[in-house]
Amino acid sequence: MVKLSVIIPCYNEEANLKRGVLDEVLDYLKTNQPDFELIIVDDGSTDKSLDFLENYTKSHSQIKLIKADHLGKAPALNLGIQQATGQIILLTDMDQSTPINQWSKLKTYFSQNYKAVIGSRGQDRANFSYFRQLLSWGFRGIRKSMLLRSIDDTQCGFKAFKADLLKQIFPTLSVVQRAKQTSGWRVSAFDVELLFILEKNNIKIKEVPVAWQDMDVSDDKSRNFIKESIEMFKEITRVKLNDWQGKYNNLSIK
Repeated sequence: MVKLSVIIPCYNEEANLKRGVLDEVLDYLKTNQPDFELIIVDDGSTDKSLDFLENYTKSHSQIKLIKADHLGKAPALNLGIQQATGQIILLTDMDQSTPINQWSKLKTYFSQNYKAVIGSRGQDRANFSYFRQLLSWGFRGIRKSMLLRSIDDTQCGFKAFKADLLKQIFPTLSVVQRAKQTSGWRVSAFDVELLFILEKNNIKIKEVPVAWQDMDVSDDKSRNFIKESIEMFKEITRVKLNDWQGKYNNLSIK
């Protein structure tokens, strides 16, 4: 069986951790994907997430905990990606809005020669406010007019890749190369650049419908969805400009 590396970034996830998300993840993997490792990267949490994780990992040897400065989601993921030892890497979120059991929908496509298999949340998203739906619709429309027209949902946090491919691409992402100490919740649209590089290098991407329901109960992230949307629109423009300037032309991705 192929070894799976599951990577979860963590920034101020204390409330989600306390509701038992890691138990759910481990129980599923032990039963359905016994050859696995779980890598959690704490992205400089300011709540008690790190205390929880340090205590939890003492009795769960399958978990590798990485402690990092607060640089944002993409740089945190990159730390986990570079330390992963599995042949396939699954990226997922701590809130488990897309539950780990959706891995069963993605994994079958790796036997069909896909190297990138991404979750797609569809239009009906439980617990998703009308305001966030409007922002999401606007982001998707603008993004599709500029990049990745064949992909409906670039922002679902549930994505899997061949490890050698992801290890090669992720350090080249602009948000990773520009990483610096930050404050507050920072996600960015790194997914857009990642998927664009794959598409530009003729890597097949399979988009798979997955279950999604907003399960995030954390209350210490200081999220501002309007600010996030503006930053994500800037990321799309940056990717387009990078492409016009030929930044992606010399990447030898296989």
